[in-house]
Amino acid sequence: MKRKGKNFNLINNSKLKWGIGIVSEKIIDKINILEATKLSMIKAIEDLEKKNNIKVDFLILDGKMKIDFNVNQESIIKGDDKVFSISAASIIAKVTRDRLMIKYDKKYPEYNFKKHKGYGTKEHLDNIKKNGICKIHRKSFAPIR
Repeated sequence: MKRKGKNFNLINNSKLKWGIGIVSEKIIDKINILEATKLSMIKAIEDLEKKNNIKVDFLILDGKMKIDFNVNQESIIKGDDKVFSISAASIIAKVTRDRLMIKYDKKYPEYNFKKHKGYGTKEHLDNIKKNGICKIHRKSFAPIR
């Protein structure tokens, strides 16, 4: 990202603080993907607060959602196109997930997670048919269910 003619490193910018929230496939299967997404947001806020010794007092959320966190919140439809912090959060979440899938690829190389990152591509579905499911597959995912 460029800012005023200089390279602007989103991740290593000391003024930008973020937290990470990860929810396991078991929890996703138990509470559904939407509720798991909300839970991961709460975990990310708690991680942000703990790592930076701060208290979050306002949330801007992408889409039409509210989370069970006792602060004022604003939901913005297509917020990742309109609000820098939502865009940044989306990028951080995607990069974190991709890195996690690359680690899983070392444990389950027969699925080639490093390539498709666990998305429902033809290759991924073919690998599930060939190898069956592994521990990290969501049992509630339609092709597996």
